Amino acid sequence: MAFVVCYLLAFAFFNYAEAQQLQSNISRGSALTPTTNSSWLSRSGMYAFGFYKQGNGFAVGIVVAAVPQKTVVWTADRDGGLVSDNATLFFTSDGIALQSTKGRSLVVQSPMPISSASMLDSGNFVLYNASREIVWQSFQYPTDTLLPTQPLLAGKEVRSAKSETDHSSGIFRLAMQVDGNLVQYPVDTPPVSQYAYYASLPYLAGSNVSLNFGVDGRLYLLNDTGENLMNITNGGLPIRGKSHLVRIDADGILRLYSYDLKQKGNWSIIWESSTNRCDPKGICGVNSYCVTMGAAIDCKCLPGFESVNPGNQTSGCERNSSVGDVCRSKNWNCNYTMQELGSTAWYDEPYVVLPSSGKEDCKQACLEDLNCLAAVFNGSRCRKQRLPLRYGRREEDTSHVIFLKEVVMSSAAPAPDAVVPKGSRKNGRIVFLIVGVSFTALGSILLVISVIVLWKHNVWAYKRMNELNGDAERNEDVVPRPYAYEELEKMTTNFNEEVGRGASGTVYKGVIENSQKLVAVKRLEKVAAEGDKEFQTEMRIIGRTHHRNLVRLLGYCLDGPKKLLVYEYMSNGSLADILFTPERKPYWEERMGIARNIARGFLYLHEECDTQIIHCDIKPQNILMDEYMCPKISDFGLAKLLQPEQTRTTTGIRGTKGYVAPEWHRKMPITVKADVYSFGIVLLEILCCRRNVDWSLPHDEAILDELVYHYFESGELRKLVGDENIDRKQLEKVVKVGLLCIQDEPSLRPSMKKVLLMLEGIVEIPVPPSPNSFLNTI
Repeated sequence: MAFVVCYLLAFAFFNYAEAQQLQSNISRGSALTPTTNSSWLSRSGMYAFGFYKQGNGFAVGIVVAAVPQKTVVWTADRDGGLVSDNATLFFTSDGIALQSTKGRSLVVQSPMPISSASMLDSGNFVLYNASREIVWQSFQYPTDTLLPTQPLLAGKEVRSAKSETDHSSGIFRLAMQVDGNLVQYPVDTPPVSQYAYYASLPYLAGSNVSLNFGVDGRLYLLNDTGENLMNITNGGLPIRGKSHLVRIDADGILRLYSYDLKQKGNWSIIWESSTNRCDPKGICGVNSYCVTMGAAIDCKCLPGFESVNPGNQTSGCERNSSVGDVCRSKNWNCNYTMQELGSTAWYDEPYVVLPSSGKEDCKQACLEDLNCLAAVFNGSRCRKQRLPLRYGRREEDTSHVIFLKEVVMSSAAPAPDAVVPKGSRKNGRIVFLIVGVSFTALGSILLVISVIVLWKHNVWAYKRMNELNGDAERNEDVVPRPYAYEELEKMTTNFNEEVGRGASGTVYKGVIENSQKLVAVKRLEKVAAEGDKEFQTEMRIIGRTHHRNLVRLLGYCLDGPKKLLVYEYMSNGSLADILFTPERKPYWEERMGIARNIARGFLYLHEECDTQIIHCDIKPQNILMDEYMCPKISDFGLAKLLQPEQTRTTTGIRGTKGYVAPEWHRKMPITVKADVYSFGIVLLEILCCRRNVDWSLPHDEAILDELVYHYFESGELRKLVGDENIDRKQLEKVVKVGLLCIQDEPSLRPSMKKVLLMLEGIVEIPVPPSPNSFLNTI
């Protein structure tokens, strides 16, 4: 009871102290600019609200003005982007308005008319109505920092900054949960224990618990009756001239800082939620693992992977080459085996957990499962994992055993110019790790061997395409090679085995005789009237496009009316095969990885290859899956090539009903935004694992894009995914991207580059308006 009385007295004292600061009022009509009169100071000059310098521009927020570093403690509209030095802040009756080259926007908006404002010495920026009542305050909307007397209420959270110099939203959050537990998670993860990396309580403390921060630097939890549930940090009597703050830093660790205003030094760390900087899950991106290097960390890619963005350790890693291609091009027989590795733990959610009687059972279970690329055995249970792997870290004393699937390539007669490093051959086999980490000398040697052979393969793949097809002539400017019709008849055994059928033709399985390499031969059925010269030109241009998310065109046949295309063979069929077959349905993370990879392929076609290509027929049937479930865009039979000076083209309607953009029907010029529309439809199908149009469903559910917008507008997005455990923010993000892509007006659709950035969570996603074109596109 004595504690409660003291707390109430202290609370009353600080409220009184804030009331005394009203003499530092800011009147309506006041204005700030970045270069002159840039901030409104608190009475003592301790805090300032206004513009602060960030990178090459300015942001709006609150800084500790009394310290030389001008420490940022709060940012308005933190993800809205920076402004230039000609911006202006206005204090209006609606709030704080920012006028910049982007237009005018409210960065602080009041729910009712306001008459004055004040920057308090507590660091709280407040807005008052005409009765001097607080109608808005920054303490209720923390970004990454809490100040003394500022509580974090139940159901609220703070989110880390992107970096020490970029105060936009980062990848970690601290949540004061409604169950009374204070927990740290990566962003875009559900609030469940497997994603947490710090928690205050091992039990549920009940609702309405808040995190409180005393002026003496003590962090503690109170329930709704004022009872102190626990002290997170120690405290003492307030010391004059000492300032404190608590912040979830960009590295994901919660830290309590102290600053001696008399000494004018640096902020000192008093307490931190973890002393191991590899603890925050997600500090290293997918397919990479965290290694502590003294006070720093290093994010290392798995063997056979390379960093997506070397300057950003959270961007993760992706495969730098396909091991399966090495097998086929070098005429090796590929088998799988398992390698046991230690010292590395992965805290990702498995797709299957099996009771196991031993390590061998766990290893064999993964070896026999094509979806399993790694397995973790903890003594009693076996966890099967798919790619990508997340939340990896080195743990020298871990008791977990990790099994990693390998490709073993046997060769009776390797290519004569193959370079096999000394000591790398044993019993006619060379081993490549698909997924794995080794910290032994043997592991390092295997990694070096893998890199050398994979690099050599990439060189050979371009220089020896004709040789692999039985043509000894080398061609540095690799384009699809011409085939005689009789050759393709022989390769396909007279077109015996059909493996697919599309709008423009039928696909047959074939084998190149000299190399035994599998290919897919497409016999075109609807392009006989097209000029031979144009056909050859387009095939050569498309043949020069090389991207990991495009099916490679190897050759063609032009024999009068007979037109055929030869592609690399894709062993897992099409995206439609796995998406619309319940037993093959990929889990959420795998589906999102597929969506991002498809977007990368179209970004290449639209912006990165020499000749801009509009695909014109995007649908799940034209997206093929390789042996590692990596999507590759195929079927360029309807594609349009744009000249360097072109941005649009005019042509008759192309594409497939249900995926065709509205401008096709209006006979408008076509741009790459037509592909964006079709991608948006496919993205919604990937999201819901159902076809865009399904008349077997009730009439009001038959058209997917119409249904998605209805649920988006009504806030019922969970109905789209049934009982799948998907984070609401992730679900909403993908829905918003899909709805933006299918806007009726092409100019309102984002570019494919913007689509990819939004799917990767790098840029903010605006709220999409109604697409307004559902009925017109069916």
